[in-house]
Amino acid sequence: MAIDEVMMRWVLIGVIATLLTDGWAWLLRRAGLPTLDYALVGRWLAHMPKGRWWHNPIQRSTAMGHERLLGWLAHYVLGVGFALLLALWVGAAWLQQPTLWPALVFGLASVVVPWCVMQPAFGAGIAASRMPKPWRARLQSLSTHSVFGAGLFVGAWLLA
Repeated sequence: MAIDEVMMRWVLIGVIATLLTDGWAWLLRRAGLPTLDYALVGRWLAHMPKGRWWHNPIQRSTAMGHERLLGWLAHYVLGVGFALLLALWVGAAWLQQPTLWPALVFGLASVVVPWCVMQPAFGAGIAASRMPKPWRARLQSLSTHSVFGAGLFVGAWLLA
């Protein structure tokens, strides 16, 4: 398999996994659970060039132009980026016969990003420690990232 074909597969795997994660978030919202508003991700990113990386909370920070679009783009870029990191871990041979466990473990490990970077930067504390119901937020993050991991497997399986 040519390197450009391998790269395209990994990009598609990241997009598929992110789409499945979005489907999961839609189900959570339908069940009445709050989910991340990607406009807040865009707001966070848009404030960075102005030197503001930390917010308390981000909902009270000034809204920025096109923040929703920026947040959704970042969401998919991160999904593809995580798929490429999985590629570095499992190698291209995994594409021929993908297995669930490496993808699921990787998806669960990716929860470090919201717990240790995004939630503190948004004013929610490490692993949502400042949220009214931190364990609910943590479990929701774990479930969402496990769906992402399963999505990495599903994407690879569909493309194998």
